[in-house]
Amino acid sequence: MAAAAALEAVAPTGALWGLVQDFVMGQQEGPADQVAADVKSGSYTVLQVVEALGSSLENPEPRTRARGIQLLSQVLLQCHSLLLEKEVVHLILFYENRLKDHHFVIPSVLQGLRALSLCVALPPGLAVSVLKAIFQEVHVQSLPQVDRHTVYSIITNFMRTREEELKGLGADFTFGFIQVMDGEKDPRNLLVAFRIVHDLISRDYSLGPFVEELFEVTSCYFPIDFTPPPNDPHGIQREDLILSLRAVLASTPRFAEFLLPLLIEKVDSEILSAKLDSLQTLNACCAVYGQKELKDFLPSLWASIRREVFQTASERVEADGLAALHSLTACLSRSVLRADAEDLLDSFLSNILQDCRHHLCEPDMKLVWPSAKLLQAAAGASARACDHITSNVLPLLLEQFHKHSQSNQRRTILEMILGFLKLHQKWSYEDKDERPLNGFKDQLCSLVFMALTDPSAQLQLVGIRTLTVLGAQPDLLSSGDLELAVGHLYRLSFLEEDSQSWVAALEASGALATLYPVAFSSHLVPKLAEELGRGELDLARGDEPAKCSRHLRCLQALSAISTHPSIVKETLPLLLQHLCQMNKGYMVAGTSEVIAVCQSLQQVAEKCQQDLESCWYFHQTAVPCLLALAVQASMPEKEHSVLRKVLLEDEVLAAMVSVIATATTHLSPDLAAQSVAHIVPLFLDGNVSFLPENSFPCRFQPFQDGCSGQRRLVALLMAFVCSLPRNVEIPQLNQLMRELVELSCCPSCPSSSTAAAKCFAGLLNKLPAGQQLDEFLQLAVDKVEAGLSPGPYRSQAFTLLLWVTKALVLRYHPLSSCLTDRLMGLLGDPELGPAAADGFSLLMSDCTDVLTRAGHAEVRIMFRQRFFTDNVPALVQGFHAASQDVKPNYLKGLSHVLNRLPKPVLLPELPTLLSLLLEALSCSDCVVQLSTLSCLQPLLLEAPQVMSLHVDTLVTKFLNLSSSPSMAVRIAALQCMHALTRLPTPVLLPYKPQVIRALAKPLDDKKRLVRKEAVSARGEWFLLGSPGS
Repeated sequence: MAAAAALEAVAPTGALWGLVQDFVMGQQEGPADQVAADVKSGSYTVLQVVEALGSSLENPEPRTRARGIQLLSQVLLQCHSLLLEKEVVHLILFYENRLKDHHFVIPSVLQGLRALSLCVALPPGLAVSVLKAIFQEVHVQSLPQVDRHTVYSIITNFMRTREEELKGLGADFTFGFIQVMDGEKDPRNLLVAFRIVHDLISRDYSLGPFVEELFEVTSCYFPIDFTPPPNDPHGIQREDLILSLRAVLASTPRFAEFLLPLLIEKVDSEILSAKLDSLQTLNACCAVYGQKELKDFLPSLWASIRREVFQTASERVEADGLAALHSLTACLSRSVLRADAEDLLDSFLSNILQDCRHHLCEPDMKLVWPSAKLLQAAAGASARACDHITSNVLPLLLEQFHKHSQSNQRRTILEMILGFLKLHQKWSYEDKDERPLNGFKDQLCSLVFMALTDPSAQLQLVGIRTLTVLGAQPDLLSSGDLELAVGHLYRLSFLEEDSQSWVAALEASGALATLYPVAFSSHLVPKLAEELGRGELDLARGDEPAKCSRHLRCLQALSAISTHPSIVKETLPLLLQHLCQMNKGYMVAGTSEVIAVCQSLQQVAEKCQQDLESCWYFHQTAVPCLLALAVQASMPEKEHSVLRKVLLEDEVLAAMVSVIATATTHLSPDLAAQSVAHIVPLFLDGNVSFLPENSFPCRFQPFQDGCSGQRRLVALLMAFVCSLPRNVEIPQLNQLMRELVELSCCPSCPSSSTAAAKCFAGLLNKLPAGQQLDEFLQLAVDKVEAGLSPGPYRSQAFTLLLWVTKALVLRYHPLSSCLTDRLMGLLGDPELGPAAADGFSLLMSDCTDVLTRAGHAEVRIMFRQRFFTDNVPALVQGFHAASQDVKPNYLKGLSHVLNRLPKPVLLPELPTLLSLLLEALSCSDCVVQLSTLSCLQPLLLEAPQVMSLHVDTLVTKFLNLSSSPSMAVRIAALQCMHALTRLPTPVLLPYKPQVIRALAKPLDDKKRLVRKEAVSARGEWFLLGSPGS
């Protein structure tokens, strides 16, 4: 005990001595924390603690000495930051000496050394001294798991803070750690040990002659075979150990000569997990290996990978094998060659080609796909590999395509060619002559055009995809090739027989038009214009539906190729001219034809959004034209025009709204300001000067007491102003808002009053907080309160209240709670109650035309959660207080809120709300039933324990609703019956016979979709409780 005696003696106080005695002799644990707290507070010093422990540390009984050292170690673990350098030196000398003590003492000594390894005041040299003492005096693997973990922690701490000192030990440190780790079995310790080995290698510690020993001490765990025990509190998974060990094995090329034979052996084994682990480890190793490490093992590695891809029944093994081959080839590709060195990549690829080529030519084509996958995995690794393999394989595949006459065989070969062509897109070639595909261009084009003219729809599809990839190769297709390609795509776009081919042809046209706008402008746009002209004649004559179908295909093709600014400048005028021809009555155009043109215009607008110039061109060309047509249609005329009536129909106006909104959302603020300066005066002042063909028989005054046709066009104003960026100033805003409020409560035209309310709400949502916003809100509230009193426009006032409330709810405005309370009060209204209940659906759902994020509305990210928290308690309270005749309104409103609430928010509230949801199922309103069922189905999957408490009620109500008059309710009820099978089986088994009998009836339902759900649900109930279910 000379080291302990050397510490400066300070007389211990009586209280400290008592705490020490309670811990050492009384076997109490609490005094250790008390002593540590007193040391941290300054009541005692560590030296005083050592002095108080003097007799315990010198006691001849090992258990007593162990308790004394344990107390000191626990104090040091909490107070090591307070130690001075001199104290650390003496304590380490003391602890090193105690490593020679009885084995009872060792765990406490190691805890003390762990505390000292954390000391900032550790003098140089002592870390090495501690580790040497541990290596020499402690047989680590004979210790319990927790003490072995302590040793690893000491080593980890010193490696983090004393790296240079440990490196001074040279290979002795590596050898010492090998001895410490050798034989470790506990997964908690292995994770730490693997991390230490990885650091040894990655931080360039000297391994000396112990490379093989270090490999052996870690590789003995490969492959990892560990299954965590149930309810493991440590949470260590097999995957954690696999990844940690893989990081070690793949960390240095020096392991290659030992590791690669091991990997080959495990890949060739019969154990699936070993195969997967080995192939994934090989993949990781290729990132650090070079040609030198791989050279001697390439034939064996290739043989193993080839066998797995050719013979395996596991897709995972095949995928990992292909990934390993890709990595091997990439490794060989990036290694720098000496002038006199053998080109291993060339010889490796030659071996692959030799083993795979002949399978591509076999008549039965049995191993064609495995061979192609292997070749493509290697070819995708580098430009050199791609050139080498493609130059050898493409001629062979081209020859095989012509040898086989059956379409399905040709499709297989073309799909393989397509795979190789896609690989070439990864590599760029500065010199045109170096591009390997140039030599095969004519043959490839001929082959693709043959595929496009084949009767087989599946071969056509592959041909279309191949043409798209060929076109993406720079400077590959000539002008003649492009003309032929455009001709084929035009023909395929009008195929009636197979929808897949014409959809694929449209997609390919769009992709290629971006790359070759001149070719498509020269060859395809004129053909489509001609086809559109023929379509106009067919419509004028009122021809059969087949010709009208070609007309719709033509519109789709025009929008599909509008992917380049120069093409848009040709296709957009064609579409607008076509709409104008309809307006002039040159053809018999119904609602569907006009909507089809508007849909094509919207698709063009969406494609223009990525380019600012195209976006502005579309906006300033299309929007005035659409407004002019609409204004013309709204004018009163002596002659009755069918088309003009069509342009004012709700469906057509909705389609035009989508076009105008899409054309506006991506405008820059400057350009939007130019447009708003024309469009707002058009609606407020009747200024039609910016419209094309602006000679109208009377003035355009939609907000005056004119005809209802003009008022309906407020929807187009809504589409424009509600899609503008927030920072665009709207002229005459005060007048516009007042006109909108007045029109919103006009009872003569419900659709225009709704559009006005939505427009007012959309503008209100974007206004910055301030006096102007408050004035407009007061204007709306006054109008709503006046309108909700008994009178002619209660319904319109309610609609205004609903949309203003939504505008404020989305932005968290303080007034939103007052308006929501007003809306909730209307649930008890005999006239407006059902509409108020449906209004909660609007408040919680996303709109498509106004108040959208795309339209720059202010939509706070968690508005639904906030609305739920603020209003559901009041809804529940209102339900309980309401009379029986209006309770369904509260249930419907609650159901709408819960149905659109994120399920993680709903689950904690489920126990209190479930009884109301179950009551809602008894409501006679189909909307309430459907909304509630939609809410309950995911809850059955996500909260089975809570739902199982109500299983009797759920089974009864779901079975009753499976006979509902509404098909949607029947389907939803059967889906819930299916979801019920996710509840605990013992809870469900008593109901199994009853359910199986009851579900026999919907099996004969007159609707196929209902029968389908019934079969699915009944099948799950049949399997309930059976083995393996």
